[in-house]
Amino acid sequence: MSTAAVERNWIATRDEPVLVTGAGGFIGTRVVHTLLEYGFRHIRCFVRPSSNLTRLREVLTVDGGRAAVEIVEGNLLKKEDCARAAAGITVMFHLAAGVDKSYAGCFMNSVLATRNLLDAAVAANTLRRFVNTSSFAVYSNYQMTRGALLDESTPVETEPNRRHDPYGYGKLKQDKLVEQYHQRYGVRYVILRPGSVYGPGKPALTGRIGIDTFGVFLHMGGSNRIPLTYVDNCAEAVVLAGLVEGVDGQIFNVVDDNPPTSRRFLRMYKRRTGGFWSIPIPYRLAYLLSAVWEDYSERSQGQLPPVFNRRRCSAEWKGNRYSNEKLKRLLGWTPRVPFDQASRLYLDSLQGRS
Repeated sequence: MSTAAVERNWIATRDEPVLVTGAGGFIGTRVVHTLLEYGFRHIRCFVRPSSNLTRLREVLTVDGGRAAVEIVEGNLLKKEDCARAAAGITVMFHLAAGVDKSYAGCFMNSVLATRNLLDAAVAANTLRRFVNTSSFAVYSNYQMTRGALLDESTPVETEPNRRHDPYGYGKLKQDKLVEQYHQRYGVRYVILRPGSVYGPGKPALTGRIGIDTFGVFLHMGGSNRIPLTYVDNCAEAVVLAGLVEGVDGQIFNVVDDNPPTSRRFLRMYKRRTGGFWSIPIPYRLAYLLSAVWEDYSERSQGQLPPVFNRRRCSAEWKGNRYSNEKLKRLLGWTPRVPFDQASRLYLDSLQGRS
């Protein structure tokens, strides 16, 4: 058990019920694990009927002990399922998200689903805090210089349609919805914005390092620092955001200490997976090609969607510095798994992949 679990004052006791949506997912499973480590005895795990629960059941077998863990299957787009999920809950850790490639799909599964859950929480009238798990994808560094600090004061994207990023669009709308429910109904909330979450169970490299196309990996990240956070570290930040007193209405970025450069991480990844072809693409060239693609898309009236554009290029490959100072100062969080250990655990899980 971490020192944070012992020493900090919480808004809920270990005997009061808490909810984790997306509990069968990559981060959600680790949030359940962390809550069990912290000694919580009444955890409601909300999952989709189609979810693969292998990892969640492994966590419950190893860590569950005498805890009363309840697995509730349902769909957040159904109000009756949200009512079942919210009944009696003191803290909601909302990790379920839409990863659809369309704007409509992301809006439905991120925004409408969250609205239903918040409506259920308001009706239940037992909630003390709603933790919304957002993303770095909501930020815009388009007007920032290379190497500038990206933190919680960085402006969010104002033209998500021009960035051609349905996921980021959904997260933007989801964050605004949570803030609106605070203003209208007094729902207390905290928003977490993790960087690139990695760990065993997520073999793919983040797009901030590069993209795999036609069997060749285009390395776009170069010497940029990648805002990595190991899944266990991220999960602990999510849990603390739901429990620590005095942080209602705060936004926290989640990134580990001393993030590695893209070049270093790619080299480590290639060494462990047996190697593959990669071509380095300088940022200036990537930006120029994105501008050309954007211009052609506009002149062709959208026949070729601007999947690559200057705003996306800036967001993923311009290169920024990152800070977790606020997370440490207000939540008492520190990365329990340092990079050397985290990267070893991650890369060991890739052994034999190619």
